[in-house]
Amino acid sequence: QPQLVESGGGLVQPGESLRLSCAPSGFNWDSYRLGWFRRAPGKEREGVSCISLNGGTTYSTNPVKGRFAIVRDNAARTVYLQMNRLKPEDTAVYYCAAKRASLMPNYAGCSANEYDVWGQGTQVTVAS
Repeated sequence: QPQLVESGGGLVQPGESLRLSCAPSGFNWDSYRLGWFRRAPGKEREGVSCISLNGGTTYSTNPVKGRFAIVRDNAARTVYLQMNRLKPEDTAVYYCAAKRASLMPNYAGCSANEYDVWGQGTQVTVAS
């Protein structure tokens, strides 16, 4: 059963940084594009940052551009979400996801309904 395991969430103050990590279990993600999504209380799940299979293309939603960065380390078999200058509105459960994408190695689409494999989520809370 393919799975993704996230780590790195927690409680931080506004302006601080966090790095989320995600690793695969039970499958070879070399043929997958990867993404980070979040669901805030009372809101729908949204794409935050996604990266193509070959790592050459990334996408970030406007509210996090310039603050968040997605990095894919295939050697370490880990994808990271570096989150800087966090804001209270970034509070959410963050999910890692993977989508088989061997035919589209440069595509970094970030629609949640495209993704096949999901992690359990990690809570990020930004509060004073």
